Amino acid sequence: MNLSLLIIIPTIFSLLLLFVNGLKQVRTVSLIAAVLQFAISIFLTIQYFTEKTANKAAFLFEQNYQWFKTPNINYHVGVDGVSVAMIALTAFVILAGVLVSWKMEKLNKEFFFLLLFLSIGAYGFFISLDLFTMFFFLEVAVIPKFILIGIWGSGRKEFSAMKLILMLMAGSALIFVGLAGLYFNTSGNGSFDMLKIASDNISPELQRLFFPFVFIGFGIFTALFPFHTWVPDGHSSAPTAASMFLAGISMKLGGYGCLRAATYMMPEGAAFYSDAIIILACIGILYGAFATMMQTDLKYINAYSSVSHNGFVLLGIGLLTKTAITGAVLQMISHGLMTALFFAVIGMIYDRTHTREVVKMSGLLKITPFISSAFVIVGLVSLGLPGFSGFVAEMTVFMGGWQKGSMFYYVATIVACASIVVTAVYILRVIGSVIMGPLKVKGEKQVVYADATWYEKSSIVLLMAGILVVGILPFAVLRLIS
Repeated sequence: MNLSLLIIIPTIFSLLLLFVNGLKQVRTVSLIAAVLQFAISIFLTIQYFTEKTANKAAFLFEQNYQWFKTPNINYHVGVDGVSVAMIALTAFVILAGVLVSWKMEKLNKEFFFLLLFLSIGAYGFFISLDLFTMFFFLEVAVIPKFILIGIWGSGRKEFSAMKLILMLMAGSALIFVGLAGLYFNTSGNGSFDMLKIASDNISPELQRLFFPFVFIGFGIFTALFPFHTWVPDGHSSAPTAASMFLAGISMKLGGYGCLRAATYMMPEGAAFYSDAIIILACIGILYGAFATMMQTDLKYINAYSSVSHNGFVLLGIGLLTKTAITGAVLQMISHGLMTALFFAVIGMIYDRTHTREVVKMSGLLKITPFISSAFVIVGLVSLGLPGFSGFVAEMTVFMGGWQKGSMFYYVATIVACASIVVTAVYILRVIGSVIMGPLKVKGEKQVVYADATWYEKSSIVLLMAGILVVGILPFAVLRLIS
């Protein structure tokens, strides 16, 4: 399996978009690109399972080519089960994002170009085994977000775009400082190679010095408290597909970086700061849940909910048990699918009602049954209903916390569990207000909206299928990432 196809395919099709004209042609090229990415991700998953039965290497399908000789930077790529899971998640969200944006008319060529360009950064990041290459693809995935929000966004889009880019660039600066520290403290002439850095066993003192730079830098991307403030504004102002990518994929770049670049290479540093990570994660979980209860805008509700749910990712990593870290990866997959679907459905509702205010909507189930049913289901996923991915992921993190066997970890686990009750309150309240109840009327006339179109239904079914696979067949996913 040639992993470079994950970069080559979206690159070719994004450039091809520049030479086509007309909405129909732009849609066709973008959909073909997204379908090919999805097919490659499925093929990669199957190939990984097949190869892993005989090959016990830590990373499969490796490619290693010299990029810059003097600073010893290589195009070194490879995947393990966690990488494969993240690649599949990206393919799901990109395909759903293209379908949701089917009616995009404003600068449609440029919009779909940037959406495909985002996927290049995400795939490159997840397959990189060279820290500089990983950092390069992380930056590739940052700039298009700023443009998408600034041009196609809504509300205070310029402010939100600027806030997002400044926060993420600050995170990138911290990451680069930490990675440079690792580079200059590896044996030989310095190396960005992850496998070499991990095998060099950098001294505990240096790990404690550089770990906070890398972890906090990536933590900013995944809404680490108190560096989460870009999330609500960025998500609420972004167009639907960009919101899906921001919450579904971009925040997972941070979680993956915290796990792969920080914890994997600096285990002594991770152990030293473990308690601090757990405390910040628990604060983020509860803060995000209670802040969500105060929101009246559907996008802000999902954005603050994302802050809370991503706290489980950081909590699982901070606990440093195999079970908890497995739960953290499951939570990244679950939240990526769930929040992408939530933003997709919110976008569909906004296209019809032209409002995201909860108090201005009621009884949508009577006139948009498909969209409303999807809204209810994804709400149940968010509150952790058994049978869906959210329950499996969060329960695995809780079990990992309980395995630590001391009062501090028991308390942290109970605090995190308490957020489920708060989540249930705001989810059920929103469902009751927006989906159930009497239908809103304008004057003497009953409001009538069209239900989901074929492309909207396709995106909902695609993401829902992923949620159900993780929820009903978790052992297949656990086998992949364990």
